[in-house]
Amino acid sequence: MAHDHHHHGGHGHHHAGDNIRVAFFLNLGFTVIEVFGGLWINSVAILSDALHDFGDSLSLGLAWYFAHLSSRGSDQHFSYGYKRFSLLGAVINSVVLLIGSGIVLWASIPRLFNPEPVHAPGMIGFAILGVLVNGFAALRLNKGDSLNERVAMLHLLEDVLGWAAVLVGGILLYFFDWPIIDPLLSVLITGFILYNVVRNLRKGLQILLQGTPANISLQEVRRRLELLPGIRSVHDLHLWTLDGISHVLTMHAVVEENLNLEEAHEVKQRIRDTMQDAQIDHVTVELEMPGQECSQEHCTPDLSSSG
Repeated sequence: MAHDHHHHGGHGHHHAGDNIRVAFFLNLGFTVIEVFGGLWINSVAILSDALHDFGDSLSLGLAWYFAHLSSRGSDQHFSYGYKRFSLLGAVINSVVLLIGSGIVLWASIPRLFNPEPVHAPGMIGFAILGVLVNGFAALRLNKGDSLNERVAMLHLLEDVLGWAAVLVGGILLYFFDWPIIDPLLSVLITGFILYNVVRNLRKGLQILLQGTPANISLQEVRRRLELLPGIRSVHDLHLWTLDGISHVLTMHAVVEENLNLEEAHEVKQRIRDTMQDAQIDHVTVELEMPGQECSQEHCTPDLSSSG
């Protein structure tokens, strides 16, 4: 990814930060209104959407902060740079949403058995406002091209769908005396939030624990490397990801005998070019001659057994 190597992202990061900032303040302001409105209308569906919006406000706020922080290059404290800080934001957000979902379910589930009357016109009004506010914020972020903006935009589109569901619920409540619709919507929205939180948390922890990127097969990487001219075999292969986008590979390659420095450089360049195609942009290679003992104490000669 060529654009990863520019100096501190200048205009691009500033623009991304602006879009995220606008969406953050819109969402946060609306969340506060929702909490009061949900209590006034007596709707747990609106309160659970307030939780959804608060989660998005939090992730937007953290994305805004970490978009700025993760663009910093490496220093003596973080030699790989600050890319991983965006992950920390995602994990913090997930934990907050898990706690919030528990609270909302605690309030909603008893209402399934004892539904309470809800102010339907207020619910409809809030739902229309919710669709408009989240729709505007999503459109604003749709203009951006950073991953942070794309992820935040998907969150906001989910919110638009959530509010569309509340709007339908409000209309049904207006025409029919079905108070159970409100807690039912609340449980469904919270269930959807929990599903995404658990999925994102698993993905974040997999990266933090230096797991192999989910979309890259280590076996396939080995196969491609061993097909390159000048390489006999590959071992001590380690692949992980800094933030889900920027991948790191370290490896030992056994090469033909008696390579001069220029030929060794060409082999390394071929490896880097091949890995660039596989979205691995940080490659460290150690070349070895046939029959040489691997210098690593715990060298991993073959990964086929660990499938």
